[in-house]
Amino acid sequence: MTLILVAILLMAFVLISTERITNVNRAAVAIFAGTVGWVLYICWGTDFVTSQHSGEYVDFLNGAVTTSTAVKQYIAQEIFLKYVGRAAEIVLFLLATMTIVEILNNNGCFDFIQSWVRTRKSRRLLWALTFVAFLLSANLDNVTTTVMMLVIMRSLIPTRSHRLIYGSAIVLAVNSGGALTVIGDPTGLVLWNIEAVTASNFSFSLLLPCLALWCVPTFLLGRLLPDRVEIEWRQLPYRGDDTNLNVWQRVVMLFVGIGGLWFIPTFHNITKLSPFLGAMCVLSVLWVVNEIFNRKLMRIDKMTSYRQPLALQYGVIQMMLFVLGIMLAIAVVQETGAIRWLANLCDSYIGNMWVMGAIIGCISSVLDNFATAMSFISFHTVEGLGGEPVTTLADYAQNGVYWKMVAFSVAAGGNLMIIGSMSGMALMKMEHVRVGWFFRTVGVKTLIGWVVGFILLVMTI
Repeated sequence: MTLILVAILLMAFVLISTERITNVNRAAVAIFAGTVGWVLYICWGTDFVTSQHSGEYVDFLNGAVTTSTAVKQYIAQEIFLKYVGRAAEIVLFLLATMTIVEILNNNGCFDFIQSWVRTRKSRRLLWALTFVAFLLSANLDNVTTTVMMLVIMRSLIPTRSHRLIYGSAIVLAVNSGGALTVIGDPTGLVLWNIEAVTASNFSFSLLLPCLALWCVPTFLLGRLLPDRVEIEWRQLPYRGDDTNLNVWQRVVMLFVGIGGLWFIPTFHNITKLSPFLGAMCVLSVLWVVNEIFNRKLMRIDKMTSYRQPLALQYGVIQMMLFVLGIMLAIAVVQETGAIRWLANLCDSYIGNMWVMGAIIGCISSVLDNFATAMSFISFHTVEGLGGEPVTTLADYAQNGVYWKMVAFSVAAGGNLMIIGSMSGMALMKMEHVRVGWFFRTVGVKTLIGWVVGFILLVMTI
């Protein structure tokens, strides 16, 4: 059964990495692998429980006779719910932050971006767009930031050949910025939730590597552009009748939303509660402010029309389901002991931390970067934070090298190939980018930035 569960996970990885060929949605694949895996696990639960949790199971029985029902109850209450809780923390955090972005976007709080980046100088426009994308993705989820910035780009640049360059640079900036903070990407959020890293130490260590990962390929891409580009001054295509707020009201909402997200690490340090609760708190305050500012519209039954395209709304739901499915699928394989066996094998035959980083980056270039990150995060237990650690090396302690190396490597690998991240897939669907073109034009330049960032990471840590 262990081999069957591993085979299901590997098959899911293959389908995820070949989504553009099979046209099978990666979220559906992840959910299938996660649900079917746990059903099969509980059917053979007695063998797994006695081999992996014999002592805890005896305590659970408390002198009672073991039965198949008791085994299933133990798995459901003591094993399965633990992983559901971890996955729910991530999904609920994404739900809160994505809703915050939607409220801000619906009220025109990001309209200043379009007016601020307007210029016919191609390289200035490139750096302006990617700078905004880098900053926003450090605080918001990557998919939402990518789609929002691509919509702004499409409203400005009519030439498709130019849009391919600008869109690719936006994806690079989003993935690099998302890796900078613990709330900018699901990978960092998972590491923060399991207490593998602290927010300030994580960002400080990855600041220079992430800047190199963004700036080096962006500079090289800028050399492919002419000195000046044609700009259109048309309105954003999803403009609705919900922009009656004045400037100061939009500034207040932007301060509440983005400023509240910046406060979440402090909230977690003070209360020790899960970060998703802080995100929900910010969402509730912003929601109340939104109701107050738009009370006149609501009083006359004037419904606000969503300014976000349907593709983004569906993409948000798919991202949350994908994260949930991947976490459950990897968790069930982890409970069989197969991942621990593979981790010990890698420690014995590879051993070098930086070689592992290169391997992780290469895998994440063809497999989704979050799926890759979750696979390698599950290799080890954070030393000193509960559980029996696989290794006692300091590299795997809180704020150890391993966790930061995983976060940076999956971000860099996701930039090598357009299929390596959900941000890249969003660009691929919106601009019909070819995988071969992206690797030849962008991937090689990204590789240079990855090497520079890797060196900076070694020097920083």
